[in-house]
Amino acid sequence: MKKLSLKELQRISAEEFQNRIKIPVLFCADQIRSGHNIGSLFRIADAFAMEGIILGPYCVKPPHPEIEKSALGATRTVNWLQSDHIVTELNNYKSQGYQLIAIEQTDKSILLNQFDVDRKGKYILILGHEINGIGQDVLDICDLSLEIPQSGTKHSLNVSVAAGIVAWHFAKEWINNDK
Repeated sequence: MKKLSLKELQRISAEEFQNRIKIPVLFCADQIRSGHNIGSLFRIADAFAMEGIILGPYCVKPPHPEIEKSALGATRTVNWLQSDHIVTELNNYKSQGYQLIAIEQTDKSILLNQFDVDRKGKYILILGHEINGIGQDVLDICDLSLEIPQSGTKHSLNVSVAAGIVAWHFAKEWINNDK
């Protein structure tokens, strides 16, 4: 086994990435304060060619040194917008056929491994504040909530770790069917 070089990985350019078809999945950050977590959302969205990111109120936004440290340039490739009226913004997407999915532990959560992604669907994956989670006003408009099954004592994951797990669950539907 040999580690591949960047040349062997055949990475596409930022311009090629901008022009490629994206999977119809967006992240929405609801009051995520950490620039490192926001930067990770950008990097994950780039890795899986997601449609973009919606940053809600109080979120750190590019350009910001903490974001860039973990995004590694993905702020220049991933489409994003910032909205101080996140419920209105999400309702606008909902009217365009997007399913609003809270990544949160609720009394009605569906375990992630029991959720089948519909390749014809459009999704917004909503992640919340590092301590308080998703605000109730946002939860109230969500179509469903997904929970990552966990067996340990903490029953919580860092926002960026949870985002990566959930993004892969959605992206693999397109990756598996594009071969």
